[in-house]
Amino acid sequence: MKTVQQLESELAELKSDFIRIQGDVEKIETIGGNVTKAVEQLDALEKEIANVRHQLREARIED
Repeated sequence: MKTVQQLESELAELKSDFIRIQGDVEKIETIGGNVTKAVEQLDALEKEIANVRHQLREARIED
């Protein structure tokens, strides 16, 4: 099982990726491009973030 510190680090990285891709979506929309793939990535990241947050809550309870 991952440590609280590892999970916090993973969560920070996922959030950073989410923000970056969100910015990409805004840029693509501005030029009228297709944002489908980027939105799918955001959806996947949201699920991953929720999963890591859940693991983090459980890890903190165990400590």
